[in-house]
Parts: sequence; structure tokens; C-alpha cells
Amino acid sequence: MPLVAIPGSKSITARALFLAAAADGVTTLQRPLRSDDTEGFAEGLARLGYRVGRTPDAWQVDGRPQGPAVAEADVYCRDGATTARFLPTLAAAGHGTYRFDASPQMRRRPLLPLTRALRDLGVDLRHEEAEGHHPLTVTANGVQGGAVTLDAGQSSQYLTALLLLGPLTRTGLRITVTDLVSAPYVEITIAMMRSFGVEVTREGTTYVVPPGGYRATTYAIEPDASTSSYFFAAAALTGGEVTVPGLGEGALQGDLGFVEVLRRMGARVDIGADRTTVRGTGELRGLTVNMRDISDTMPTLAALAPFASGPVRIEDVANTRVKECDRLEACAENLRRLGIGVATGPDWIEIRPGTPEGTDIKTYGDHRIAMSFAVTALRTPGISFDDPGCVRKTFPGFHEAFAELRKDLTG
Repeated sequence: MPLVAIPGSKSITARALFLAAAADGVTTLQRPLRSDDTEGFAEGLARLGYRVGRTPDAWQVDGRPQGPAVAEADVYCRDGATTARFLPTLAAAGHGTYRFDASPQMRRRPLLPLTRALRDLGVDLRHEEAEGHHPLTVTANGVQGGAVTLDAGQSSQYLTALLLLGPLTRTGLRITVTDLVSAPYVEITIAMMRSFGVEVTREGTTYVVPPGGYRATTYAIEPDASTSSYFFAAAALTGGEVTVPGLGEGALQGDLGFVEVLRRMGARVDIGADRTTVRGTGELRGLTVNMRDISDTMPTLAALAPFASGPVRIEDVANTRVKECDRLEACAENLRRLGIGVATGPDWIEIRPGTPEGTDIKTYGDHRIAMSFAVTALRTPGISFDDPGCVRKTFPGFHEAFAELRKDLTG
């Protein structure tokens, strides 16, 4: 039975780096994800003057509750959405002038609801080119706090950024949310803030964050549930079995919910205290599923869908259109290139059963498109990728790990 060691969660590593930088004392992060995104986040913290010590299995961060150690900095956020949204928010709590820029891909991704909320809190934030997009400059003078309204219908990261900022403000924050997507990611944030000594409360659609700062701690990063989805899908597709240790009943990440989709399709799923096992049964049924809360795994299901016995319809995933690429359209295009019948709407995709034929997958530089269609390739000879290296964003060793798994599952 293949035991698959999945790298640490990208979402948790990014939040942990923010919390460690903001906390009073030295925090040790155990088994953080080492990838382009998280290295970019750590490098951004270093540019802002935070001390980040890195060994292969742990990172140590000297927290600075008062904010960045330098009065001026120029930070390049690479492709990382968490880096590009969280670091300007962290810098706003300090004192100085901080400029942020990002890759062309990240420059296209939206930021405006977060920008508006920060400005409503008195933050001097200027976009240099397109309003609501990188590059931007924060002229920081601390944040007083107070009440703010936020639309997080495009990305839950806007809400996470403000929640993380709350304890660094002078009076705390009351954040009223008008719309929210990917809600489980917000639960990750709140659980992690608790580990660093802060209790967030809710009054209806308002999140209440007290002032008073964070306490340093030692924090273990759990394996990435979104990345695990490709390995679980591989088991369901091949009739094999995959176990991911470190992801179980107590997991913070909502994307572990993907295994319930596989269960509905016919796979056997066992979620233990600290591990999850998926076993394929030779049966994959079609289904209609709402993936609003686990939308990062939408491409995984899309890539698996042609092998189901009936149509697979994925609903309520409009936010996948503003990820690293328009993932809904990228999945539809690649499935059509594979010879599969697909229909799409503003927030849904329906995939008909078929036998995919080998083709070159257009990844759009998006790690999740490349990793998803690696699942299709398990049962489809002749699939190649125009940019296989884009997986470095979250899992630099993905292709090697998947090749090992393929040997185990298909003999």
C-alpha cells in the first residue's frame, strides 16, 4: 500500500509565516512547504527586515509585533497570491514606505476589495498602474482598527489578510462580510490564530478580532490537502490504494473534503485520526457536486471525470476563473483537446464520459492544471505538458513522486 509523503500545506505555511513574523518571540515552524510560493513569502519577510532562519525541516522566525525592521523596502511577490495579499497587510501595521510588485500572472489577479478595506481603515495604499492590482506602495503608520465591511466573494484571502491584521491594530477589528467564497480557508486562519494566542469571535456575518498581538509558538505544518487530491484521485482511477499520513480527522484544511466526492463516485475512503486512505473499487460514477468550498480541487475532478460512467457536473466555482489562470476554461479546453465532450457556464462545467486521446496539455503556467491532468495521464498514453516545471509553485518534486506512485499503482 503506497504511503505518500505530501509536502506541507501552502495555505498553512503562508499563514504561519505571517503569524510568526507578527508574534512576540521566536517561532519554529516544523515541516514547512519549500516551494516557489513559500520561498517567495520568506524572502519577502527578509526584505522587510524580519529574521528568517531556514533548515531543511524547520524555519525559525524572529517576530516583530511592531512591524518591519526597515523603514523602506521593495518586495517582489513572485506568483504567490498569499504573499501578494498578506505581506502588504502586514507591512501596513508598521511604520515606513513599502513597495510591492509581482509576476505578470499575479499582476493580473485582483486585489481591490482588500485595497478598499485597508483604505477604509486609514491605510495609505497606492496602486501604481491598474487600480486594484500590483504594483502598489503602502506608506505605513500603524493601523488604528475599528469597523470595516468586506466583499470576499472573489477570494477568502481578503478576509484572512484582515483577520491576521486585527491583533496588530490598536483597538482591534470588526469585519462585516457581505459575501464569502472558500469559507473553510477562513476556518484554517481562525484555528491558526488561536494557536498563536488570539481568539476570533463571530456575530452573524461580523468577525470580531481583539487587539493585543500574538504569542510565539512551535507550529507543525500539516500536509497539503489540495496536493493530496491528485494522489487520492489516482487511487480511485486505477483501483489502487493510497494513504496520506498526517491528514486525518483533525485536519484544518477543507480540501480534504475532496475524498467525500471520491466516496460518492464509488471509491472506498477511510479517514483515521492522523491519516486518510482512498482505495479504488473499479467503479467511478458520475455526479453533480457543488465545489464552492473546495474549488482548488475542481481541476482534479475535471481531469478524472472522463472515466466516470455518467456525466460529472461541477457547480458554484466562478472563483476558479480568477486563480493562476481561468481554471474553468483551462480544464474545458484541455478536455476538448483530449476529445472529451464539455459544456460550461459562468460558474459550472459539465463533462461527459469518454476515452481521452493523448495530447499536449496547455498548463497556462498553472501548477494545479499540470498536476490534475497528470491523473488523466495514468490511463491515457501520449499526454505531455507544455510547461511541466510550473509545479514548482507548490510541489517541485511532483512529477518524480507521481511517477513512483504510477509504478506502485499500475505495476
